[in-house]
Amino acid sequence: MNNPRAQLPARLDVGRILIYAVLILGALISVIPFLYMLLTSLKTYGSVVVDNFWPWPPFGTEAFQWSNYPLAIETIGMDKNWHIPLFFRYLMNSVIMSGVIVVGTVVTSILAAYTFAYIDIPGKNFFFILVLATLMIPNDLTLVPKVVMVYNFKWYNTYQALTLPFLVSVFGIFLMRQFFMQIPRDLYDAARIDGASHLRYLASVVVPISQPAVMTVALLNFIWSLDNFRWPLLVTRDENMRVLAVGLQQFWVGDGSTQTQLLMAFASMIVVPVLIFYFFTQKNFTEGIAKTGIKG
Repeated sequence: MNNPRAQLPARLDVGRILIYAVLILGALISVIPFLYMLLTSLKTYGSVVVDNFWPWPPFGTEAFQWSNYPLAIETIGMDKNWHIPLFFRYLMNSVIMSGVIVVGTVVTSILAAYTFAYIDIPGKNFFFILVLATLMIPNDLTLVPKVVMVYNFKWYNTYQALTLPFLVSVFGIFLMRQFFMQIPRDLYDAARIDGASHLRYLASVVVPISQPAVMTVALLNFIWSLDNFRWPLLVTRDENMRVLAVGLQQFWVGDGSTQTQLLMAFASMIVVPVLIFYFFTQKNFTEGIAKTGIKG
């Protein structure tokens, strides 16, 4: 007589294989656009025009066009004030903008989330609902008022215009608050009995435990700010105030077509800071999860 339990591992193996197959398929679908970008950045203009997917040996005779990368930097021109390629000025502006936004959103999200999670103030839940309600407002609806505000404050074509309107993240506040609510209340009571202030408890207990949430908010805002195109285009005028995303629009030839191979090379160089920051936060994210093994 067959033992039903003997067939259980086989079923588990089949289910695990299906899960791995779906995950691998999803990973391949996610990687294909990046692979296409990298391959296109190494082609000649002729191969891009005829849509030759693999013009290199053994299916073609072309060589990898590594010169597209320095040519892409050269194509967008030089900074007249600093006498350096505009690419590096764009890179500096993007790093400044992203760095300020990341630090600002992390700090404001932590402080606001701690207030909503721990401090008893009249109407706290009502104000939290009002904050969440702003997520329902489309960004396009507030775009014109924010641009007008920038003009009225005389921030046009400055770093203030690129950073100050985005120092608060409603999603970051929500994510932090939900994470803070999962921290055992006994830790808060013990810290208050020992005489710790709210700021001391926040810095010594809450923030170290909430490192995964902090890194998530930082990573999401870094990616968003580095990829932001429309806002920097609207609030800056001079080339030395542009960012990397705006620089992508400059790869045009006289007949109105796009120098796709240079554009892809430029885009590949933009992706590098995102990958570096992602791998950095991934390591800290894993370490943060290991430090949250607290049983309440």
